[in-house]
Amino acid sequence: MAFFVDKDSIVRKIWGKGDTILFIFAGASAEFALNKAVDWLYFTGRLPSDPLGRLFSTVSYARQIVFSDYDKALYAIDKITAIHKSVEEDRGAEIPDWAYRDVLFMLIDYSIRSFEVLERRLTVNEKADVFDVFNRVGLRMRIKGLPDTYHDWLIMREDHLQQNLICSKFTSDLYQQYRKHLGWPRYLLLKQAQVMVVPERVNSLLFLGKIPLLTPVLGLYKFSRLLKLDWLLKDAILPKEYKAQIKDLDVRA
Repeated sequence: MAFFVDKDSIVRKIWGKGDTILFIFAGASAEFALNKAVDWLYFTGRLPSDPLGRLFSTVSYARQIVFSDYDKALYAIDKITAIHKSVEEDRGAEIPDWAYRDVLFMLIDYSIRSFEVLERRLTVNEKADVFDVFNRVGLRMRIKGLPDTYHDWLIMREDHLQQNLICSKFTSDLYQQYRKHLGWPRYLLLKQAQVMVVPERVNSLLFLGKIPLLTPVLGLYKFSRLLKLDWLLKDAILPKEYKAQIKDLDVRA
């Protein structure tokens, strides 16, 4: 059976662990708040009204692409495309190509960054593998102006970070929504996770700080995984209404 993502791909290891996915979400939630096209997320209302629900929706589609056979993966990608086209029709405007690329670039970058924070450094070939998988998603979605190679992506990614991010009223509102839905203690944990994974440009615009205070906790968490007790820490810090869904993130690990 043919798969969209090879069974030995590093992408399966990255997207097969719940803690890695949560760090990907942490980084993306910071950058989404700064993106100049974030008004599109406010048009649908899904991100500000239910940030965690948006996370699980995104994870669901990503998992279908990463772990399903080739045809089912293409079906999931085409469904994502159709959803975006429907939103464009409702609004009477087109989402800019650079905004599509930004989201794709976030998935690539935070997949790499999150795995390296929690596991180990990736090789250049493994990073190129991550790029290749999500770039093929973008090609299937017919996103224009995608880079041809991982090296080209590095250049474009930096350019997008410099050109497409801004602190706006949406930034402040989204962070208020994060705090509202997570509660103060978990909100602080989110921001500390962001310190550990976001690029310098994102950090400087959000004034997240330079010292990752979560580092000692992360060390304890890694040790607890060795003892198979990491569920105790997750149970203590995750919202009760989402615990079952968060536990399911590890099903494919």
